[in-house]
Amino acid sequence: MEDRSPPPPPTTTTSSHQDSGAETSVNFTVKFSGRSIPVAASPDSSIRDVKSLLQPLTNVLPRGQKLIFKGKILDDSMTLRASEVKSGAKVMLMASQGLHQGEGPILKAARAQPIVRGTNRSSNVAKEKAAAKVDKTHLERWKITGVVALAERNLEFIPDEVWACGPSTRILDISNNSVECVPLRIGSLTSMQKLLMDANGLSDQSINWEGLSSLKFLTVLSMNQNELTALPPALGAITSLRQLYFANNKLTSLPVEIGHLNQLEVLKVNNNRISTLPLQIGDCISLVEVDLSSNLLLELPETLGNLRNLKALHLSNNGLKSLPGVLFTTCIQLSTLDLHNTEITADVLRQIEGWEGFDQRRRSKHQKQLDFRVVGSAEFDESADKK
Repeated sequence: MEDRSPPPPPTTTTSSHQDSGAETSVNFTVKFSGRSIPVAASPDSSIRDVKSLLQPLTNVLPRGQKLIFKGKILDDSMTLRASEVKSGAKVMLMASQGLHQGEGPILKAARAQPIVRGTNRSSNVAKEKAAAKVDKTHLERWKITGVVALAERNLEFIPDEVWACGPSTRILDISNNSVECVPLRIGSLTSMQKLLMDANGLSDQSINWEGLSSLKFLTVLSMNQNELTALPPALGAITSLRQLYFANNKLTSLPVEIGHLNQLEVLKVNNNRISTLPLQIGDCISLVEVDLSSNLLLELPETLGNLRNLKALHLSNNGLKSLPGVLFTTCIQLSTLDLHNTEITADVLRQIEGWEGFDQRRRSKHQKQLDFRVVGSAEFDESADKK
């Protein structure tokens, strides 16, 4: 007789396989500042690992993160499995004040008065030109001194009188205005040594780098507090540069061509969104001071050790956990190192070869500050070099 009994129930092998497959990754959501951030991690990942994943997504250093699940603050050493965080869970993130990256301090706004625009465009243009017009006395002074001072003049464009100065111009300061265009004509100021354009409305598309790269005597270029997200390869063509300031923009990287700037002494790109540095940074052999604070850096290239003239390195408010192993042994003039609000501790530093020599230089440079502190304290203060 044919057996018509129901088939046996499936074995647990498939079920177990599915369970184990489901456990290979925990997919949950982190709630932060009105956002829902999807996160995928192994159930055996520690909370510390999760914080590292969240760092580039939230601009908050791991040490400034508090993850809360079911009303409890999750401990760094616990795993997701032990914390009972499973797929579909919602975890709240709270950030400690002052440990945000890439935002930087709240800066004083430009003092230029807002430009009032009417409905008649031609009338507005006429009024703007009239407002920007430079009297003859100023023009003559500019030609004699070579200094064109137009900061905080409520300008939307560079006045024609500036171009009339031509080769006489050595310094052009149009900071704290609303100038949104650097035209090709900038190249006509062939003798210019300093160009200061802080706190304008400059974007990536508004700068004619062909004009800038033709300035063979330009030593100082300052474009702090603008809306720049990238610097072009043409920057490397301005080989006369000695000081470069692009703080408080939205830069995500530096061009590899920066390595062509072998006369560059000061580089300040703090308060941006820079996550990696090009290896070519090590070719800027004249660098004395570098400010990379308040960015999204997780590591630094070993080529940073090529900067043998480096004296000051500012790295605060980044996600760094280590430094290039050759930094202290090859950068033998380094005496200022700011690591405030990073993951690098004094214990980590003491394991790096050459630490003793650096520490001696640091103590010698800051002897007055150290004497003012508690006598006998030998701890490295990560923020002591901020001044």
